[in-house]
Amino acid sequence: MEAVAKGWHFSGFYCQRYSEKLSFSFQGLSRGLWRNTLPLQVNSSELNSLTSNVLKRKGIHVLSPHISSPSFPIEFLDALDDEYGGVVINPESLPSSANAFASALRASMSNWELKGKRGIWLKILLEQADLVPIAIQEGFNFHHAEPGYVMLTYWLPNGPCLLPASPSHQIGIGGFVMNHKREVLVVKEKCPCSCSGVWKLPTGYINKSEEIFSGAIREVKEETGIDTIFLEMVAFRHVHLVSFEQSDLLFVCMLKPLSIEITVDEKEIQSAKWMPLDEFISQPFYKEDQMFRKIIDICITKYDNCYNGFIAHQMNSKLDRKLSYLYYNEPQKF
Repeated sequence: MEAVAKGWHFSGFYCQRYSEKLSFSFQGLSRGLWRNTLPLQVNSSELNSLTSNVLKRKGIHVLSPHISSPSFPIEFLDALDDEYGGVVINPESLPSSANAFASALRASMSNWELKGKRGIWLKILLEQADLVPIAIQEGFNFHHAEPGYVMLTYWLPNGPCLLPASPSHQIGIGGFVMNHKREVLVVKEKCPCSCSGVWKLPTGYINKSEEIFSGAIREVKEETGIDTIFLEMVAFRHVHLVSFEQSDLLFVCMLKPLSIEITVDEKEIQSAKWMPLDEFISQPFYKEDQMFRKIIDICITKYDNCYNGFIAHQMNSKLDRKLSYLYYNEPQKF
């Protein structure tokens, strides 16, 4: 956009005093601007109304209608291109005021659309929460939230959005620990859930960026005080529409005990002990629950060396250029 007006020079969205006449056109701009080419001839008295309308599109009246001739630059948001033709906006550089954010967001969206960008990722930090309603009114949608921020997205092309959906699974682990006396390490939960009063395997959720086998070792240690090492992953269960309509993956890990002395975490565990295997599987809960009885059967079979689970193997991948763990069963060697 190039414009010359009484006392102002326009280039893109930047304004400065310059000359007498205004003659310019908007090409292909959107998100609060004009999509078509509009040759305009306006005098300086009309300039205030023009700029006010541009910056108050979609009913977001964040700028005062009494602003005189613009005397500030409207800058693009700081952002990086992602690997999929989209844009990731830098949350640390977002304007602090609602007026500046709304103006910069609209200008940036128009610029990215002209460049053929696709998905836009906008992370808003907790201290910037007053910017969320502005982004929502501009067409952004909630994607996910974590402590300290909310992530919003916008799909620029016409047609279905191809951005990945928000995280849909929580990951839990269960640790099967049996000593040389064929006693199983069991706990009794404090919570009034369906397994209340039942002696069960130590279970819990893995932490962010925690390996599955590390989570199993940690949970057993936290709940019972028993040190263990990981042997194999023997089974996993997949269920849907549980907590907050999320799906749930539970990985069952075979662990070898390295200590005997039990120390109960009284914040979440009522009790813990070493229970003879026969007594453990004779509980009505396990007799009536087909899935958990099968899990225990697999664990016992593995303990007797009649079953091979998955071992964690660390290796590199060119796909994501990261060192990670692949769980698989070693092929039999004849």
